[in-house]
Amino acid sequence: MGSLFAELARQASTNARREVETYTREIPEFGFLDKDPRARVETLEHSMWLRHRTVELSPHNSELSDDDLGYIASMGELRAGAGMTLDARQQVLRVHTALMLREINEATDAQRGGGVDELMRMMTWFAPQGERGISAYRQGFVRVLRRRMPYTEQVALLARSLLNGDPISAELAAAVDMKLPDHCAVTVFRLPDPPTVDRFLENEIETLVKAHQVPVMWGPEGGDGSGELIALVPLTPRAEAAENLPPHADPDLLPDLAPGHLPDLVRDFALALGRPCAVGTATAPLSGSADALDRARRISRAAPLRPASARPRPHALADVFVELAVADVPFVDAWLRSLARRLDSGPDLLITLDAYYRHDMHRGATATALNVHTRTLDYRLRRVRELTGIDPGSTRGVRTLSAVVTRRLSGAWR
Repeated sequence: MGSLFAELARQASTNARREVETYTREIPEFGFLDKDPRARVETLEHSMWLRHRTVELSPHNSELSDDDLGYIASMGELRAGAGMTLDARQQVLRVHTALMLREINEATDAQRGGGVDELMRMMTWFAPQGERGISAYRQGFVRVLRRRMPYTEQVALLARSLLNGDPISAELAAAVDMKLPDHCAVTVFRLPDPPTVDRFLENEIETLVKAHQVPVMWGPEGGDGSGELIALVPLTPRAEAAENLPPHADPDLLPDLAPGHLPDLVRDFALALGRPCAVGTATAPLSGSADALDRARRISRAAPLRPASARPRPHALADVFVELAVADVPFVDAWLRSLARRLDSGPDLLITLDAYYRHDMHRGATATALNVHTRTLDYRLRRVRELTGIDPGSTRGVRTLSAVVTRRLSGAWR
């Protein structure tokens, strides 16, 4: 055994104790080690074992055995069984890797510049075997989650891990029998009055998750008491199109990238939620899903709220880019709100304009949707022109009054 490996072996006990102390100090969930001597001893034994196996295997570039990987997996099982969260698990892996690299550096420094060949052998071994060990730890962690956690919670954990870019998502996806796509449409259901998450609703959501094969999770409650349901919808059928976009093109402005079954998924989930919702969606490679969530969330806040019976549809950036811009310009927003107030004096004028623009200004289709005669529709549109000075059917009317309608229906002007 060379001098670098001898130094690592000599310091193994000291380094293992330092690792346990670092866990206790930096990871709140490990605070229990100060109160549970047995758990502390077990954690110390694991740390010692990993260091001894590193020193035994790395000089000859030998792989971790199946028994080694099984033991590492049992560590993951132990941590999951103790209730460790994914965030804490990720912190453990980060701290362990950082400390191991620090120990190698300290052992190298102790050789006063010598042992370069040994250092290269160590690093050649460390990267691939470290990855195998981490994978085994993740598999053990997920095995316990699969046994102890309800299906919907496993799916929510998968969605959260994907949004956080956590590599454990591969094991979680396998546990719930889902394939991870290259691209997805992150879809946010905004609920101004979120439902109580009872068992009935959970059963409904579980049925839909299995039918549509999408990871779903509840988002954080908003400051105004609103809630959200987040779904990561696979884009596999049309993902190839994303690879052939023209330079600087925004995929959210290209409706052809939206998955064909997204409207059906939105309809099904809206019916299960059983209350008005606004739906925003943004597409991205799976690795960019966190940014897509931010865009989808902003789109959902600009989109109109629709009752479940009205078949809410997913809104992309192309549908509400005007309203998103208006929300950031207070004096323009105030002007549009003043127009909305003028329309409040008329008979169902905002509802009429909403139907008018949703039916592409087709008078017959709009009158049918409103269940009124076309003469009644014409009267209402004339009344809009009288109150605002803007013809609803003109270019200016479409640009201005459609924004008024969407802003009002989004609930932005409470």
